[in-house]
Amino acid sequence: MKVKTILVSQPEPKMENSPYSKLIDKEKIKVDFRPFIHVEGVDAKEVRMQKIDLKEYTAIVLTSRNAVDHYFRLAEEMRFKVPDSMKYFCQSEAVAYYLQKYVVYRKRKIYVGQRTFKELVPLIKKYKDENFLLPSSDALKPEVPEALDNLKVTWKRGIFYKTVISDLSDLRDVYYDVLVFFSPSGIESLLQNFPDFEQNNTRIAVFGNSTVSAATDAGLRIDIKAPTPETPSMTMALQKYITSVNKK
Repeated sequence: MKVKTILVSQPEPKMENSPYSKLIDKEKIKVDFRPFIHVEGVDAKEVRMQKIDLKEYTAIVLTSRNAVDHYFRLAEEMRFKVPDSMKYFCQSEAVAYYLQKYVVYRKRKIYVGQRTFKELVPLIKKYKDENFLLPSSDALKPEVPEALDNLKVTWKRGIFYKTVISDLSDLRDVYYDVLVFFSPSGIESLLQNFPDFEQNNTRIAVFGNSTVSAATDAGLRIDIKAPTPETPSMTMALQKYITSVNKK
C-alpha cells in the first residue's frame, strides 16, 4: 500500500529545511508531528525528599537540555544562587551551547563531550575530587550511573523531571499510513492511549534497538527500522521505504 500520511511521535522540528520538509516536498506526502510523551518538572519539595541540597555540589553533569532547564528552574525555586565556580560537564556541544541560556559561557568552567556519555567520562575522571550532581528524569539509561560508579567519584542522581504520557484521545479516529517512534516511551504511550489498537495496514517505523524491542514485545509488526548502515537517519529510512512502495 502506498504511503500518503505519516505521524511522527515527536515535536515538529523548529529549523527550516528539515529533512522532513525535503521528504514532504519530494514525495508529496502529509507529515504530522505530535509528541506522544512530554516532560514535567518535579517541585522543590520532591527534590528535598530525595535528600538533595544544591549547595553541596561543586559540579553538575548535564546529559540533555531538559537537565539544564530543570536544574536552573529548581535552583531558582529553592533560592540557590549557582556559584561562578560551578563546573559543568556537558554530554554534547548541543547541551553546552544550550547552557548559555543561563550562564555567561566564557566565564564558566564548562567541559564538553563529543556526543555519548561514554565520551564524557574521561573529562569527569580528571576531576575526581568534585562532588557531582546528575539532574535527570525518572527514566535514565543504566550506562550513565554505571559509568559514574566505575569512576568511583562522589555523585548523586536527582530526579528533577519526569517523562509523562501525553493525552492522544483526539487522535482516536484519525488514521495514518505510518507511525514513527523514537523511544520505548512512545510505544507505551500508544498502547496506553489506545489499548485496543490494531495495526492492520498501519506501518510502524522505529529508531534504535530499545524501541525495536519495545515494539516487538508489544506485538507490533515493524516495517521500517533505523539506524542501519544504509539508512542512518529515520528520514532516510522513510524515504527508502516510500520510494519502494509508492512506485508500485
